[in-house]
Amino acid sequence: MDDLLAALLLGVIEGITEFLPISSTGHLLIAQHWLGPRPDYFNIAIQSGAILAVCLIYRERLRNLVFGLHQPAQRSYALKIAAAFGVTAVLGLIVKKAGWQLPDTVTPVAWALIIGGVWILLAERLAERRPGGSEVTWLVAILVGLAQVVAGVFPGTSRSAATIFVAMLAGTRNRSEATEFAFLVGIPTMFAATAYELLRALGQDGVGDDADALVLAFLAACVTGFLAVRFLLGYIRHHRFTGFAVYRIALGAALLLGLPAGS
Repeated sequence: MDDLLAALLLGVIEGITEFLPISSTGHLLIAQHWLGPRPDYFNIAIQSGAILAVCLIYRERLRNLVFGLHQPAQRSYALKIAAAFGVTAVLGLIVKKAGWQLPDTVTPVAWALIIGGVWILLAERLAERRPGGSEVTWLVAILVGLAQVVAGVFPGTSRSAATIFVAMLAGTRNRSEATEFAFLVGIPTMFAATAYELLRALGQDGVGDDADALVLAFLAACVTGFLAVRFLLGYIRHHRFTGFAVYRIALGAALLLGLPAGS
């Protein structure tokens, strides 16, 4: 397959799956078994295309946070985003240096999809029974930061699923509020990860001939990510996350059944 077409398809897959609780990393790893492998910086950089879509959708919210820091409520919310990002940044670097990560093969991704699907079904029901409201507490912020690290270690987990449902279980029962906080925390997290990986790549072999493919995939991820987030924000107002859980379990099972022995 033509390299640019493959990059375009990967960008579309990334944009659709980054914010739906079905694991963008897992889908990219699976897709790259057929479309060809890409370096880590490519996968992380195109995730920033999807994050840019979130910036566009939440531009008013972000503007209010930046220019409303003199207001106690806005300042507190911004500090909680910073705290969640700080936890992810510190622990993420430790994990990166220690080399703690599952192999990028289909089998662990398939199991992560299944386990994550079961987690969604259980977590949403448990969250509904717990006391709480729509407020994002400091406990929620810290746990969301931890959840991002866990999602990074286990491909197929889904950063959005991990952070949204940790927030709901920790007390932010409102699905829309939990989702918004998870998405806003993802903005500094993914941009920082992209800068880290790109600087490391430039310091080694550079991006070379991947530059055109990287830009194309980035733009595709941004456009499709925008559409996917708008869909999800409307969907969760009236629906549970059950459909996403069923999809994860079905995809994971199909992958395991379709794998040759020993894969």
